[in-house]
This record gives sequence, structure tokens and C-alpha cells, in this order.
Amino acid sequence: MNILIASCGTRNKIVQYFKQALRGRGKVVATDCSPNAPALYEADVHYIVPRITEENYLDTLYDICRKEKIKGVLSLIDPELSLLALHEKDFEKLGTTVIGSSYELCERTLNKWEMYRWLKDHGYYCARSYMDIEEFVRDVKAGLLTYPVFVKPAKGSASISISKAYDEETVRLLVSHGEGMMIQEFLDGQEIGADCYIDLQSRKPVSVFTKKKIVMRAGETDKAISFKDEKLFALIERFIGEAGFLGQIDIDIFQIGEVYYISEINPRFGGGYPHAYECGVDHMELIVNNLEGRENRVITGQYEEGLIMMKYNEIMVRKGSLD
Repeated sequence: MNILIASCGTRNKIVQYFKQALRGRGKVVATDCSPNAPALYEADVHYIVPRITEENYLDTLYDICRKEKIKGVLSLIDPELSLLALHEKDFEKLGTTVIGSSYELCERTLNKWEMYRWLKDHGYYCARSYMDIEEFVRDVKAGLLTYPVFVKPAKGSASISISKAYDEETVRLLVSHGEGMMIQEFLDGQEIGADCYIDLQSRKPVSVFTKKKIVMRAGETDKAISFKDEKLFALIERFIGEAGFLGQIDIDIFQIGEVYYISEINPRFGGGYPHAYECGVDHMELIVNNLEGRENRVITGQYEEGLIMMKYNEIMVRKGSLD
């Protein structure tokens, strides 16, 4: 069994973990558009491919799937998730399973405004959000929310182009200088990350790992501590069941008092997943089991509390050029 990790970038640990899960049962194949993506060189086989926006990108992936007899494919970047999901049937014809959620769900999570509307319509606590600045101003004057607030693109990832605004003038300036900008309530509480796996066979959540974030860097968790709360597990499992996600997802949550607010969802491995793995929560093994036709047992909460993850820098040096 061979697994393809597309757009691997700097996610060296993800490649390493998949190699450990396969343990001689198959190969890990990695792709990226840059020859300087370090995770490429952790894989058993790697390919430099076109950018995902180029016409021949999918044909290149199809060729790799044929040549390497790929059983399952997944991506580590948001924009590619929808692309793979949209062409799920084409991959199936090659004997390759797209490990992830539906096209509709990938698109919804990429659009923060659509995700907000879904959460609100289904009764989940979430940050008040606005695409209409006049509606936002009216609600501030009505006392429904206060400054500061975030102004961000409705479509975006990795915390790019997010600004905090402390007054109406700044909000108007930020909105006028961007396209499709969303204004979002600032949630002043404990930020939490949840790494979840929804079984591809049973289509039910079988693993949830939660951590309280201590330090964030470039939109990713830099330091965090593992914890458990049955109330939170139940909320996450209800949310997953109603939304219909599959495979690996990463959920950002805020705790304010006794209330949990769902913030953002990434239907892929998040940057903080290594914390879960190093605590014994092996989602790579769950994926391999599913690709071999086996349903996984539920392991939610089967990890130790109080374990702190602390990221640190490593480097890779290889022969190359500026071309």
C-alpha cells in the first residue's frame, strides 16, 4: 500500500509518521511544487510537480498515482482540499481513495462567512461575524459587541491578512482596502485545538484529541498542553455528525467561562497534530486501517492529560541552486 502526500511543504513530521505507520507495508510518496520543500526528502519517493493552479497539475497527480500504485491521497494545504474532493471519482478510477471530506464541506470551511452562517443556523456558539459594515456598526452601537474586533478575508488560511481593529475608523479603512473582508468578534478566552479523525468506513468520529494552546506562531500552535473534557468531546462529536466531515480534521475552539465557541475548521492535518501523535494518538494508523478495509474502534480521550508540546527549529541542508 502506497500513500501520496500532496503539497507536503515543511510538514516533515507528517511524512515521518506515515512511514512509521506503513512499516514496510508500503511507500510514502510526497509531492510539492518547490524543490526546497524539506518534507519531500523524508518520503520514500518524491516528485516536483506544477502549482495546483496550473492546467496539467491534476494529470501529473494521476500519472503519479498510476506509476506508484497509490492507495490513498491527501493534501496538507487548504486550497488543494477542494480540488482533490472535486475529482474524487477520477482518483477512484485509478484505485486511489481521496482521504478527506466532500467538496461542499471543503469549500464551506475555506469560506469563513459560510462556515459562520452554518454554525449559527445549527445552534453552535461562535464569534459574531459581519460582511456588511453598516450592520456591524449598528450592533456595536446597540451594545451587542465591543472593540477590539478582527478584520480578515472571508476566504483565507494561515492567519494571512488578519488585523485587529480598536475603532470604527480602522475597521472602515481595513474593509475598504481589501476584497471580501469579514469583521469578526474578538473572543477573549482560552484557545483550544482539537485533532479529530472520522472513520472512512463507519463515517463516525473515532478519535478526538484536545489541547489548550499556550503560544501561537504564524497561525500555528507553538506550545500547548493536553487536556480532556467529556462535555467538549460530546460537543465535537455532535458537530462532526451534523456537518458530515470525513478523515482528518482540525478544529479551533475558544472557551469563555463554561461555554465552548467553535471558531474555525480545517479538514486536514493541522500544524499542531504532532502533539496528538506524540501523546499516542496515531491517526496515520487509523488511515492505513481504513485503506485496508478495516473499521477503527473508538479511541477518543485515550491519552494522558498535562503533556506539553514545545516546538523547536530543525534544518535540512541539500545541494541546490537559485533556479
